[in-house]
Amino acid sequence: MRRKMTRREDYLKLIYTLSKKGEVRGADLADELDVKRPTVCVYLKRLMDIGDIVMDEHHCVHLTTQGLQIAESTLDKHGMLLELLQNLGVPSEVATEDACAIEHNISPETYSALKQLLNERQVSV
Repeated sequence: MRRKMTRREDYLKLIYTLSKKGEVRGADLADELDVKRPTVCVYLKRLMDIGDIVMDEHHCVHLTTQGLQIAESTLDKHGMLLELLQNLGVPSEVATEDACAIEHNISPETYSALKQLLNERQVSV
């Protein structure tokens, strides 16, 4: 179950990020994820079925409100975790990789506590 949520969050986060640069198509996702296009097509179908995305007549992928909320939440977690790890002295490359792994597995309670810790740390610096 957790693996499915991780993939879902990764796809939605990537769609969100790519959409800031322009239109997003399955081929763009396949290139970014370094997977074959049929793999992306199958997963995009799943995301459509659960209401995270829609595709227009030009096969461009768009986040729904639900998909956007998940993408923004995941990006927020990633950003906060990255900042916290870097503030703790973790090298940037390692912090980026670890933040990516942690963002999918952190409980809301732990996330909230770490966010509060980061905010307190910034105030005291």
